[in-house]
Amino acid sequence: MITLLAFLVAIGLLVTFHELGHYWVARLAGVKVLRFSIGFGKPLFTWRRGETEWTLCPIPLGGYVRMLDEREGPVDAADLPRAFNTQPVGKRIAIVAAGPLANLVLAVLLYWVVLAQGQDWIRPWVGSVTPQSPAAVAGFQPGDKLLRVDGEPVGDWQGLRLELMQALAARDRVEVAVETAAGAPARRVIDLARLAPQERERVIGGQLGLSPIRVLPVIGGIEAGGAAERAGLKIGDKLLSADGRRLASWEDWVATVSNSPGREIRVGVERAGKPLALTVRPDSRESDAGLVGRIGAAPTVDAAWRDAVRQTRELSVGEAALAAVAKTWETTTVSLKLLGWMVVGNVSWGNLSGPLTIASVAGQTAEQGWDAYLEFLALISVSIGILNLLPIPVLDGGHLMYYVAELIKGKPVSEKTQIIGQKIGLMLLGALMMFALFNDLSRLFGG
Repeated sequence: MITLLAFLVAIGLLVTFHELGHYWVARLAGVKVLRFSIGFGKPLFTWRRGETEWTLCPIPLGGYVRMLDEREGPVDAADLPRAFNTQPVGKRIAIVAAGPLANLVLAVLLYWVVLAQGQDWIRPWVGSVTPQSPAAVAGFQPGDKLLRVDGEPVGDWQGLRLELMQALAARDRVEVAVETAAGAPARRVIDLARLAPQERERVIGGQLGLSPIRVLPVIGGIEAGGAAERAGLKIGDKLLSADGRRLASWEDWVATVSNSPGREIRVGVERAGKPLALTVRPDSRESDAGLVGRIGAAPTVDAAWRDAVRQTRELSVGEAALAAVAKTWETTTVSLKLLGWMVVGNVSWGNLSGPLTIASVAGQTAEQGWDAYLEFLALISVSIGILNLLPIPVLDGGHLMYYVAELIKGKPVSEKTQIIGQKIGLMLLGALMMFALFNDLSRLFGG
């Protein structure tokens, strides 16, 4: 229920703000707006305010602003000066561009609300490394303090991720300068040429196997009915050994469990200061690599490390506003780069998400709290703004493309050309939506 509600609120807010951009600028330009609709389909609610009919429709995947236009029906001579199609091309560009720009403005406002409560940032310090991951192969170690990526300095964890993604999308070999936990300088080399194509795509997409979170080999959560509960493991149990071998970390334990689907593991734990021997048989789970083991247990986060890595800075209202603009700009540029990498083939189209993934993440962030949910809304608002600016007919960007051509040619693009473009645009948009939905279903049913 939370997921559905969070999704509907997100789509409703983002679509409304987008269409309000079109509506507001159209009214400023003197264009008559006939209908403002949130959603598609037969209206559920309709009310009239002034000369505009406002409607709420049942399909919440978009909306539209219908303006007076000779191309959509007869227009009284007295109303011709207020028809959209009779406006100078500059006004038409402003009206069409206002929707996507409104989404970027909304992102700034949302980030502002979050940042006004204080700016959190994570130091680029490695808390954990996934065993056998590309990061582990490159030699990264827990406690590494990451300083530079191919000579470019990094200041926080998000900046580190962006620098790595950009470097890996452009080059097969990336060098990272670090300071080890012992304080010694070192370098880690990520070599994409050694990776399989599918793993290479995951790494470029950000799945390197590094995390700023450090966890302890102590049980912090137990899944009801899971193998851990059946074996008698309890919250607070400290994991000491597996089949007589000392466990160095939680990651070591995870690797042991993953490699033992359906096989009994003799586990040594410490409970309330006393040693205890248990036997656990991991459940089997299908993955891309075949069967893996799973017991349904979560670790305990290292609170001391968390406090050292996480930093908070109080911001004034003005500082928060500037930081919000900077964050929106950063999100926009990164999104455009990711889109460009997809087009040239450096990043897999499997990273494209559709409504099911958006709904799932909306629910997850809503459960985490307002800050996480508002940041999610800001990210999706930026994505909607960028998507609508793509030069695809039927999208705002497609209309802008026609108007720019009109400015260059000195006359409108022919109706025949626009009709052909609309058909091509519908096919492209339909294919894009189907591909995104396919990715959603693959994530949902393929794990």
